[in-house]
Amino acid sequence: MKNFVYLLEDDDSIAGLVKFSLEREGIDCRSFTYVQEFQKGLTFKKPDLFMIDVMLPDGNGLDVLKELKRDYPEIPCIILSALGSETEKVKGLDLGADDYISKPFGVLEMVARVKAALRRVGGGKMLQCGEISLDIDLMRVTLAGKELDLNRKEFELLKYCMRNPEVVLTREQLLTEVWGYVDIETRTLDNHIARLRKCGITNFETVFGVGYRFRNKQ
Repeated sequence: MKNFVYLLEDDDSIAGLVKFSLEREGIDCRSFTYVQEFQKGLTFKKPDLFMIDVMLPDGNGLDVLKELKRDYPEIPCIILSALGSETEKVKGLDLGADDYISKPFGVLEMVARVKAALRRVGGGKMLQCGEISLDIDLMRVTLAGKELDLNRKEFELLKYCMRNPEVVLTREQLLTEVWGYVDIETRTLDNHIARLRKCGITNFETVFGVGYRFRNKQ
């Protein structure tokens, strides 16, 4: 089955380029100009990924992002915006965006980032580490038989670390693989680690000045 993307972009030339580039790679894409028609589309079909501009004729893309992360936390979202400052990128990522692509962008890089985001939510199997069980298909995590209430990024971070136990994972590596971004200063990673620890997942070992190691406790 083909992956399906919803694009919210008011620039027809950019929307056409994104749609053409994705469909050439076998990814179906439906574009919307207005927030209202985008929201109406969600009542008919849920996509596998959202791509959202920030500056829209009838709303703000960051407000749309917050609503999407509230209602569809399992679906990744990529911000596509001309607002390319570090502050704007951090704002979008901290609100839950899985990636932030600045305009103008390279088509090949854009397609690669979309594919990477889709891969991060694909696959279906169980991961086990001691008393931690992670079901990728159901996005369900249990600790000693008790289900944990994790948000999407906490889940993705834990999944990536469980797939790479006992390895020192740099901050840059984790931000790239989980959030899809590099070379950015943010406390998002540390905040998510802290929340996972608060849930009882004590496997994270801080490697000062580098990143974290996920201990495979049995």
